[in-house]
Amino acid sequence: MALGSTELVILFAVGIFLFGAKRLPELARNAGRAKGEFQQGLRDVSNPSKAEIDMERGGISEEFVQASSQEE
Repeated sequence: MALGSTELVILFAVGIFLFGAKRLPELARNAGRAKGEFQQGLRDVSNPSKAEIDMERGGISEEFVQASSQEE
């Protein structure tokens, strides 16, 4: 189900009518950021890092040990 150019123009006009021309770019940016964060979350869940795996197992990751030794 693809949207044609006529449908996109109608949706854009309704968006301008509902939200105003000044607010529409802000809403689009926020929607894009939300989509990006959602996709990043999906990637994190499907490919957990070594530190996350160690935390789930109850171990201490090498990154944590190195970071704490550098602070001292």
